[in-house]
Amino acid sequence: MVGPGRKWVGPLVAVPGGGMFRTVIHYGPWQCRPAFMRSCESKCAATGHVLMGCIWLADIKMDFEGPVVHAGSRYGVSHCCCNYTPVAPATTRVSRSRWNNIRDTFRREWAKRMGAWPSDAGGTPWQGHHVFDLGHGGDPVDWDNVIPLPQDLHQYVTDSYGQCYAGAPPWNGVGVDYPYGE
Repeated sequence: MVGPGRKWVGPLVAVPGGGMFRTVIHYGPWQCRPAFMRSCESKCAATGHVLMGCIWLADIKMDFEGPVVHAGSRYGVSHCCCNYTPVAPATTRVSRSRWNNIRDTFRREWAKRMGAWPSDAGGTPWQGHHVFDLGHGGDPVDWDNVIPLPQDLHQYVTDSYGQCYAGAPPWNGVGVDYPYGE
């Protein structure tokens, strides 16, 4: 297990037709579970790259409670650190500008789907972290490429990306299947 780990519990959200759901996000970062590492090896190889490491950023859990059924789902958010060529700094700046231009709209849309965009105790929204980072060509406005992270954890994850792309421990090793408790 690696990283500070924490959990965010979203508000209950009413579902049309009855029932409620809640989003819970368990944050790492952790070493990737074996299945994530295998998937990353295939993903990198399919694009002609070599896997340097893998970071499991978070587990997003959706719990539903309806009049007849209780159900839930989990989605692991991880990043494959392939030996991608970094993009030019000017390209990264353009991508960051695109993100800055849609950030507030993105947070509102995320809140409609997930119940809220997390914020700190003072009401400041958490930062949006690009899973496939902008410095290696990640899409700045792709719904599946951004998750909310508090400032301190965002900095820790950003620093960990450098280690992962360098093929350094612990990101070049395999972790456990479930690194957190409920």
